[in-house]
Amino acid sequence: MFCNQCEQTSQGTGCTDVGVCGKDPDMQSLQETLLYGVKGMAAYANHARRLGKTDDEVSAFIEEALFATMTNVNFDLESLLELVMECGRMNLRVMQMLDEGHAEKFGTPEPTTVSEGTKAGPGILVTGHDLLDLSDLLEQTAGMGINVYTHGEMLPAHSYPELKKHPHLAGHFGTAWQNQQLEFTQFSGPVVATTNCVLIPWESYADRLFTTRITAVPGGTRLKDNDFTPVIEKARECQPLVEQQTGESTIGFYHGVILGVADQIVDAVKSGDIKHFYLIGGCDGAETGRNYFTQVAQQAPQESVILTLGCGKFRIRDYDYGTVAGLPRLLDMGQCNDAYGAIKVASALADSFDCSVNDLPLTLVISWFEQKAVAVLLTLLHLGVKGIRIGPEPPAFITPNVFKILQEKFDLKLIEAEPPQELFQLTT
Repeated sequence: MFCNQCEQTSQGTGCTDVGVCGKDPDMQSLQETLLYGVKGMAAYANHARRLGKTDDEVSAFIEEALFATMTNVNFDLESLLELVMECGRMNLRVMQMLDEGHAEKFGTPEPTTVSEGTKAGPGILVTGHDLLDLSDLLEQTAGMGINVYTHGEMLPAHSYPELKKHPHLAGHFGTAWQNQQLEFTQFSGPVVATTNCVLIPWESYADRLFTTRITAVPGGTRLKDNDFTPVIEKARECQPLVEQQTGESTIGFYHGVILGVADQIVDAVKSGDIKHFYLIGGCDGAETGRNYFTQVAQQAPQESVILTLGCGKFRIRDYDYGTVAGLPRLLDMGQCNDAYGAIKVASALADSFDCSVNDLPLTLVISWFEQKAVAVLLTLLHLGVKGIRIGPEPPAFITPNVFKILQEKFDLKLIEAEPPQELFQLTT
């Protein structure tokens, strides 16, 4: 294998001559963890900046973190681990800025029932994560008789007052990002991919796939500014959609909404009506083993509340969980961009019970797939959250030694082949 650090070839997982390049596998593992965490944080920071939210301390850290991954800069395992944890702290700040930017621009999210499927007439489908792109598109299509639909992680858009005030924000179509190639062939209008989690299009719809700014795929049309005229023109050319309603769902359980009924939740816990909380979600993928998250959700006892966010929600949302203590058992908190909200809720509950988050009757079962998931995990570790289950596979860039460190410090666990019964033991 070629070593990027010292530009020589070795037979193992990396160069074994630490005297030459100073990078043994564990060092490389921490550097890559830091790099992926910074990439995820940069994605969140980009969203926040577009909403007018920046922080010089965050920008300085990104520079320092990237500098630390360069050749012959840092050979010290302990200081690299400190940088990895600092990445978690900085990502917490970035997620806070993004949360504030969304609320200031689009209003505070509120529980909303969303129609799923399509209405008769021309339509545009928007996927990705960027709510500002969706807002611009809604403004530019106002009064044109063109319906706009969300796909994937754009679903939470329907809970923001300044977005859902547009009557032509017509509903939600489809499921998670990994299903988009099939689902986009079933949607006759143009598709706008605003951020990551876009797949190289099939030929059958490539001519009506548009991407924004740095997002780009072969065969698609890249929009370099905020002018959606080409998308609107394509919508008028394409075959209109047919009336096909497939159901409805309730979303919008923003942290402010949940904390607004915090007294009710605390009383329900004290009375024993609610005995456990599960956070099940994260960044999803298509490989086998991810039905584990579905099993955990569906086996969770009736006296529990399930919080979910990220595209991982699509593994568990098509199921009737009923209610508990007058609340829906499944509370959809939004995109992976809204992970800050889950942290706010957990911290507030811990404060209410005068304990740490680790002492709450809370189980975290997190699916991970890409860099933003790494950034969020590092934030949870920075906050000292222990006992997190991640999976279905360990990150390939985490060596056994580094994973052992994380296990010892944070009781980090890999998900099992089947959910163990200990996950469903009710405690208060």
